[in-house]
Amino acid sequence: MRSYSIFLFLFFTVFCANAQLNPLVAKDSVGQQKWVDSKYEAMSLDEKFGQLFMVSVASSQDKASIAKVKSLIKEHHIGGVIFSTGGPVRQAKLTNSFQAASKIPLMVGMDAEWGLAMRLDSTYAFPWNMTLGAIKDNSIVAKVGRQIGMHAKRLGVHINFAPDIDINTNPLNPIIGNRSFGEDRDNVARKGIAFMQGMESAGVLSSGKHFPGHGDTATDSHKALPLIPFSKERLDSLELYPYKKLIKAGLSSVMVAHLNVPSLEIKEDLPSSLSEQIISGILKEQLGFNGLVFTDALNMKGVSTQGKDGDVELAAFLAGNDILLMPTEVAKAKKKLLEAYDTGRITEERLSSSVKKILMAKYKVGLNSYKPIAIDYLYEDLNDLENDLIYEEAIENAITVVKNNFYLLGIKKLENKKIAYVKFGDADSQPFIDELNKYAKVTQVNGKDITTLKEKLKEFNLVIIGLHKSNESPWKSYKFSTKELDWLQEIANQRTSNLVLAVFAKPYALMDVSSFNSIDGVVVAYQNSVLAQQKTAQLIFGAIEGKGVLPVSVHDRFPVNTTVKVSSLKRLGYSIPERVGLSSKGLAEVDKLMKNGLDSLMFPGAQVVIARKGKVVYNKGFGKPTYTSDKKITTDYIYDLASLTKILATLPVLMKMEESGKIALNDTFQDLIPEYSESALKNVTVLKALSHYGRLPAWIAFYVSTLDEKRKPSSEFYRHKPTEGFSIKVTDNLYLTDAYKDSIYNRIGRQDLKSNRYRYSDVAYYVMKKYIEDTYKTPLDKLADDFLYKPLGAIHTSYNPLGKFPKNKIVPTEEDKYYRYQTVQGYVHDMGAAMQGGVGGHAGLFSNANDVAKIMQMYLQGGEYGGTRFLDSRTIKKFNTCYFCDKNVRRGVGFDKPQLKESGPTCGCVSRKSFGHSGFTGTYTWADPEEEIVYVFLSNRTYPTSSNTLLVKSALRTRIQQAIYDAIIN
Repeated sequence: MRSYSIFLFLFFTVFCANAQLNPLVAKDSVGQQKWVDSKYEAMSLDEKFGQLFMVSVASSQDKASIAKVKSLIKEHHIGGVIFSTGGPVRQAKLTNSFQAASKIPLMVGMDAEWGLAMRLDSTYAFPWNMTLGAIKDNSIVAKVGRQIGMHAKRLGVHINFAPDIDINTNPLNPIIGNRSFGEDRDNVARKGIAFMQGMESAGVLSSGKHFPGHGDTATDSHKALPLIPFSKERLDSLELYPYKKLIKAGLSSVMVAHLNVPSLEIKEDLPSSLSEQIISGILKEQLGFNGLVFTDALNMKGVSTQGKDGDVELAAFLAGNDILLMPTEVAKAKKKLLEAYDTGRITEERLSSSVKKILMAKYKVGLNSYKPIAIDYLYEDLNDLENDLIYEEAIENAITVVKNNFYLLGIKKLENKKIAYVKFGDADSQPFIDELNKYAKVTQVNGKDITTLKEKLKEFNLVIIGLHKSNESPWKSYKFSTKELDWLQEIANQRTSNLVLAVFAKPYALMDVSSFNSIDGVVVAYQNSVLAQQKTAQLIFGAIEGKGVLPVSVHDRFPVNTTVKVSSLKRLGYSIPERVGLSSKGLAEVDKLMKNGLDSLMFPGAQVVIARKGKVVYNKGFGKPTYTSDKKITTDYIYDLASLTKILATLPVLMKMEESGKIALNDTFQDLIPEYSESALKNVTVLKALSHYGRLPAWIAFYVSTLDEKRKPSSEFYRHKPTEGFSIKVTDNLYLTDAYKDSIYNRIGRQDLKSNRYRYSDVAYYVMKKYIEDTYKTPLDKLADDFLYKPLGAIHTSYNPLGKFPKNKIVPTEEDKYYRYQTVQGYVHDMGAAMQGGVGGHAGLFSNANDVAKIMQMYLQGGEYGGTRFLDSRTIKKFNTCYFCDKNVRRGVGFDKPQLKESGPTCGCVSRKSFGHSGFTGTYTWADPEEEIVYVFLSNRTYPTSSNTLLVKSALRTRIQQAIYDAIIN
């Protein structure tokens, strides 16, 4: 062994220009030194050598294997254990047992590069390094590192063998790949530092690996000795670069790989883990590293063939390693080490140098005051909400767009899109397709052969192909199949549609694609996790930005650092409450309130959506369509919105008309309908009518006058099937005379004005509907659909929904025993709207809560949504103004507003700028610009009878609103 004097060793440690400050020094350095010295002096020689060993163990092993490790602790005084597979509770109990058996507390290690889930069940998997490498903001990587560190610390793990700072310049690397931050040395160094500092801030030691660099090899060192054939200059400028940076930043330890590096070690086929020149010469002297040096696992084929009966462990220690990781024979190895000490091959100085470093590390992680791991709530602590927050932020920032022809992403002009999805790969794709369908109707298309598939795809003008590969581990297969590669080109070259390719796998999958010329958009998601799929769908539709940067070269077209920025189109995203300053625990109160509503028979079922700051964070269905149904309400069921129609259909059209000068707030009814020029209503203005201050009657029961003496639909007005003159469909087998349309408006014209006070009235919306349709010569339902719902992506929103949706997905509203005498399902509940063929200005619209939230979010964003400006923000402000507050009229123009006194339509906790509406069937929506909150509640409280007013009396809808505001944390 090369001889080094203590003086020279200390000189290089303290004064070498490259030397780092000792990363193992604790804040209480004086106390640390005392503890280290006292422990070292108290140990026997056998115990000192025992500290050099870190033995493998797994909580999944049998009792005999575990007992063997325990005997090594007791008899050979090993310094630590490295845990492999198992479960967190089992491991914690085992750790406590081992620590109790050890004279000096054990240093516990794990390979937990992407979290404890790398080894353990029931724990959290964070993104792989390749995914983190795509993130621009290194503080996010630091958050991931810290959270992984917090998990390790909670489980009694003191050193996590991470980060992997190999530079993966070889796409065929079988063992590194996704474990690397990429191929850009500066990016790898920056990400490595961020991860390391995050983890160390949690009190867990870091370990840079695999020194001197395992990124450019096609051989797995677990199976053989990889050759690294590069020059010193290349290695110094590339592979060693991240180590220089991390060492300077305070790296705690380095793991030395089993690599054959001829340019650094003259002895042929000597693994780097046994090379004195590489470890003591380059790592310690040249790079000035003062932390712990670990071998990679000594049971790997890349080194285990170098000797037997302890020869490998001895060679590793003589080369400069401090800790011998996963030795094959501890007893034999320790015997060889003791013999070398006795013969002077290992000096006391050399032994004390390593053992004292190990003791320093133990002190730094708190083993000087060791406490057993608390088993209670361990699972909960390792699987808390903070994990999801960090993972989501990381994935959002990692997803990378590398091609975006024609600015196709995020997808705009949904009214012109017919979208198909084709699945490639063998892993789950359901989260992706489900999330896509939150934005537009996306149809999964399958074909037994490419000819069939291409023929089916001709119906569509946008095709999204997703490659879904296993997310189980970074070593799983990631490539397209030969058939998929052929089909990809066939579909791309068909050119009957635009094509977007989303890759939920290692980005190197793109290397096998022969041409991207006819592929318009390419998105790299890196992983096939549920969240990666959901966030990719959100990016494709412009709900979130595309920020990621490609960390490796994957094609001539897409070299390292390729990125195409995709801006947000201000569509609703989907997230968790804490991302937007709400408390999940606080919103759990909504669950309780809804349960109370169901238990109290306020309604058979309901949907609730809560969004804040542009993200839906609560979207749930409750109960059943009816009390006797065996189906459960899901978020895709459709409800009769009742009077929400006023602000979700009629009002947006009126606002657009006002912008274009087709109507004004001071226009009167006689201006809108000249036939009213002689009526009492002639001078009622649009402003007053829509503010419910126009002296109009609350409602007119038009249907009553069409019933016979038995209070059944009269044959004078109705037929059981459509015939000439009877084409207005009220419900199944009930058609109203066409002449009645004029009768409705004539009857309105004959009304007298009521007293001059606030009076909620539907009547104005009959008038507005007629004016809108007369102006555009188009039915209101088509106008609203073309102007708003289609471009907005409100695919579940429609008048007369039976023409578009299955009946069993439409919630019934009543067992009608006074007019239609049948179950009202898929037809509007409101009688006046029913007599207008289901299309009323005041009622008739159906939707789900998610779509209602989209429209309310459009209002909240000043009229903009999905890259389209529907309304001018000044128009919305004009209509969202209370003009008659001084008259005790709280309403805006169409919009309901917060109460002026103690009771009213809200919880009293909303801002004055907020607005919304409620509906007779048990619906409610409210938006608050100040808190950026959208709240939607849909129910069928009128089923089986509208006489059930428990929902109204309980004020449940506004109590839920109060719970939302109580859940605000920032």
